[in-house]
Amino acid sequence: MFDEFGGPDVLHVVEEPAVEPAVGEVRVRIEAFAVNPLDQMMRSGASPAPVPLPHARLGVEGTGVIDALGPGTNGLKIGDPVILTAVPDASTRGSYAEYVTLSASRVVARPAGLGITEAAAVWVAYSTAYGALVEKARMRPGDHVLVTAASGGVGRAALQIARQIGAVPIALTRHTARTDELLAAGAAAVIATDQGDVVEAARHHTGGTGADIVLDMVMGPGQQDLLKAARPGGTLVTAGFLDPRPTPFPGGTPLTIFSYRSFEHTLDADAVKRMAAFLNAGLRLGALRPAIDKVFALDDVVEAHRHLEKGLHAGKKIVVAV
Repeated sequence: MFDEFGGPDVLHVVEEPAVEPAVGEVRVRIEAFAVNPLDQMMRSGASPAPVPLPHARLGVEGTGVIDALGPGTNGLKIGDPVILTAVPDASTRGSYAEYVTLSASRVVARPAGLGITEAAAVWVAYSTAYGALVEKARMRPGDHVLVTAASGGVGRAALQIARQIGAVPIALTRHTARTDELLAAGAAAVIATDQGDVVEAARHHTGGTGADIVLDMVMGPGQQDLLKAARPGGTLVTAGFLDPRPTPFPGGTPLTIFSYRSFEHTLDADAVKRMAAFLNAGLRLGALRPAIDKVFALDDVVEAHRHLEKGLHAGKKIVVAV
C-alpha cells in the first residue's frame, strides 16, 4: 500500500485479513504479478485517473489460483489457475497482494504450459496490443504496421501479434543499438530516430506508400511525423502517453484516428474471449512470448519500482513473485 504520492519508498507491506468473495466474485491467491508503468504513475500521483489516499493499492495484472468462490459463481472451481484480465479499481483491490477478490468475469484460465512468471506478465501488454491493432484498427494480413516505443512491453507484443496475423511490423525506437534486439523480437524492419528521418524511413520500408496502421504509444510533438509516415486513408491508434508534452491536435489529416484504452475491451466479455483465444493460439505456436527482465520477491517491491524507474528493465517485464 501507499498513503502518499511519491517515489518507490512510499510503498510498504501491510498485514490484513483476506476478504471473502461477494456474490459473483472469486478470491485469487496471487502467485506473481507484473510491475507496469501505470503502477508507477499511480504511485507518484501522475495517473490520469484519480487515486484516493490513504491506503491505496497497486496492480492491474497477475496470476494465481482460485482460493474461494462467492455465491452464484459458475464455471470455476477452487484450485483453478487463472490470469487476471481487468482490475479497474486497482487502487482498492490491486494485484500487489497475496489475495485479491474480484468479479469472476475478470479472470480467464491460465494457458497450459505457461509458467507462473510469464503468466503474470502476459495479459496487459498483449491484450492492449491486440485490442488496439485487431479490435480497433482491424489489422489484416499484409498491412504495414508502424509500432512506436517498440522496445516496451506493449510494443514487443504488437510486433509479435502483427507477425501472427500476417502483417508486416516496423519497429520505431530512439536508439540504433536496439535494432538487433527488435529484429529478434519479431520486427520486419527497424527505424531508429537517432539515425534517420522517420517519414523517409517509413516510406522506404513500405514501398513508398506509408504505413497502413500506426500504433502510437508515445504521443507528444513527435506524433506529427507519425501522421506523415502513414499512408493517406491509413489508421493511427493512440494507446499510450509516454511523452508528457502536449500533443498538437491532428486536424486536417486524411487518416482514421482512434484513441484506445485497454479497459475498452478487457471489460467486454466477448472481446476478452477473443483475446484469450488469440493468446492461447499464439502461445501454443510459439509466436507470442513475453520477455521477462527480472523477478523480485514481494518484500522487495520497492526495489522493483526503483528498477523500473531507472529503466534497467529495457522494456522487458518486471515480475514480483508472492
